[in-house]
Amino acid sequence: MTSSKNRSHLARRSLLAGAGSLGVAAALPATAAQAASAAQPSHEAAQAASANTGRSRGIYPSNRPDLSPYGLADARLDLWPRKDNSFVLPLELRPRDKERGQVWMRDTYVNCFTVDGRPLYVATGTTRVPGLEAAAPWNDGIFVWVARSLRGPWKLADTTGIRPHAEKGKVWSPEFVDENRPGRTVVAKWQEYWHDEKFGKRGQAWAPELHYFRGTWYMVACMGDHSRKVGSFLLVSEGGVEGPYRLAQGNREKPFGESFTGGPDFIEPGAYFHIDGSLYSEGDEAWLVLHNDLYAKFRHDMEDIVPTTDLPKFQQSRYSPEPYLEGAYVFRHSGKYYLLHAAWNRSSINADGSTRHAYDTPGTGRVQYQYDAVVAVADHFEGPYSKRWTAGVGAGHNNFFTDRDGRLWATFFRNPNFGHWSNPSRLDESAVPGVVRLEWTGPKGNRLYVQRRDRDRDRDR
Repeated sequence: MTSSKNRSHLARRSLLAGAGSLGVAAALPATAAQAASAAQPSHEAAQAASANTGRSRGIYPSNRPDLSPYGLADARLDLWPRKDNSFVLPLELRPRDKERGQVWMRDTYVNCFTVDGRPLYVATGTTRVPGLEAAAPWNDGIFVWVARSLRGPWKLADTTGIRPHAEKGKVWSPEFVDENRPGRTVVAKWQEYWHDEKFGKRGQAWAPELHYFRGTWYMVACMGDHSRKVGSFLLVSEGGVEGPYRLAQGNREKPFGESFTGGPDFIEPGAYFHIDGSLYSEGDEAWLVLHNDLYAKFRHDMEDIVPTTDLPKFQQSRYSPEPYLEGAYVFRHSGKYYLLHAAWNRSSINADGSTRHAYDTPGTGRVQYQYDAVVAVADHFEGPYSKRWTAGVGAGHNNFFTDRDGRLWATFFRNPNFGHWSNPSRLDESAVPGVVRLEWTGPKGNRLYVQRRDRDRDRDR
């Protein structure tokens, strides 16, 4: 969750250029009849380039019409990651990945930072252990990949100098509990593996993000539903991107924030905290963002959040009723703040037999269709934020980032648990480390969307 101003860009190009066609094709529905008919974008001439976009190509796409009533989902195919606007990152395979031929990943996170005057791309996400179909009831920690180009080659972070006998690229895991020393905690008691009769081995790390802030690498992640305590924490590197990482002082006893009732029934009372933690930095300050509407400022030493009686809330234009949202993330572009959420697009049948797509709460006849990215924009970090719009179909629980040339991208992973990508015929194309080009609708429209068709394109870097 990083400002687009946090890195220097080399040879900045237009943010409106399209992706090349080197990617893996998304499996689109058999017919488009169930989605609303695709709108043909109109274009207006841009009068000037934004300070953050580099040289303008002179044309901005238009905003999509707002759907009514508020809360309907835009399911049109132009907002899907497709062969012409996206690709799956060719991450270096671990031994466990050889049979599948690609890394199994949820909650894909990618970013680009300038380190020692050179661009460095990083990638991470939620992964699973061999023999399990999901990253539950346990996984074995967090892996990191690095590259000098978005197209690669992507290599596992070289952790062999830190742990010569451990799996390369693994930067943190509950397995590392034996590295704890007086005054230096790597794995807290609440993060350790544990066992019960129902699930057996339990405990997993979810949704990691890697950030380079004030010359130090930070990892924000979440202990998942099967952990002793469920919630977000911060790791601090004592070296490079590969670590070694230690736990921030404020997380030695618990996740960030206070516990509350939530999560699945099997979570023990008092064990559920705020999940999907993310980090936003601007200048010399940083904030923690928690799902789905909370945030907190980090102390200057980054060892904990600033204490407060109640965590402040983003001022949002909520749906009515508000469904369960995940993966909150803030991205700054061209002086505006974009607040991202993951929301289930549920399909149902209207009285006239047509298909309705909406960000509904669960109910009879409402079927999980796609795990979408919904976005709102504001002039200030805390809001008030505009009404949300569908930024990407099936691209939920993602982040936005700027590449080394100033072009905008989003991540995606294609949720294998429910909906479109859970179909057995599509599972091989789900849970992937994907990236998709974004388009900005200019200083008047101020929206970001998955890049639609028929936009200007130039070569990917």
